[in-house]
Amino acid sequence: MTGWQDRDWRQALAHLDALAEPHVLVTVVEAVGSTPREAGAKMVVTADAFAGSIGGGELENEALATARRLIAEAATAPVMEKVMLGADRNQCCGGGATLLFEPFAAPAVTVALFGAGHVATALVRVLEGTAVRVLWIDERPDAFPAATRADVRRTDDPAAEAAALPAGARAYVMTHSHDRDFEVLAALLRRDDLGPVGLIGSKTKWARFRKRLLDACLPEAKVAAVACPIGLPGVGGKRPAEIAVAVAAEILRTGESS
Repeated sequence: MTGWQDRDWRQALAHLDALAEPHVLVTVVEAVGSTPREAGAKMVVTADAFAGSIGGGELENEALATARRLIAEAATAPVMEKVMLGADRNQCCGGGATLLFEPFAAPAVTVALFGAGHVATALVRVLEGTAVRVLWIDERPDAFPAATRADVRRTDDPAAEAAALPAGARAYVMTHSHDRDFEVLAALLRRDDLGPVGLIGSKTKWARFRKRLLDACLPEAKVAAVACPIGLPGVGGKRPAEIAVAVAAEILRTGESS
């Protein structure tokens, strides 16, 4: 990945959030005397790239080093540093800047939910307040609740979203259409870098899907690894809220052991 100096820091934040890539937002919160940039200047830093600028020179180099140290340490708490500028730092401004570093670590678990029906809605509620990042995908504009902490993605092509998920993400397929379920599941199984994949439904549904997936020349080992029914065995029942509890238990147990 190359430098992102040509991108707006807001675009960079959205991009990195979508990738679930660790990053740090650096903000000049106070500028005293002569400084390269005024208070409010920002840049976003990853392990090997950055977007925006707080003025260049030694001030920016020091900020990059601090941000990347925080990323390497998987820090989650904000850090404030005051930097005095002068000839000894190869910066002739002579003022001082206070910098705020806000680290955004990668989530413990990223889960992609395809479909915004009753089970998915219940599952999102159960996972609120946990370390699980939820990407919630559906093509229906009115399918999502008005308020949710999930990363909502309304798209006409959910299968394309499957191809764009961050590496290591878990995925659960529970759309309103069996044909859509199949399209998404096939796209997920063409990936080699995802976590576990689950399909909502009965053993009878899975038997039909298994045959269709094999007929589509998807690898038998990948097809065999799909969980259907979904959820931790022995937890919950058949109601949406009960299925959601079983799936959440499965996700959290995996997250703790990873």
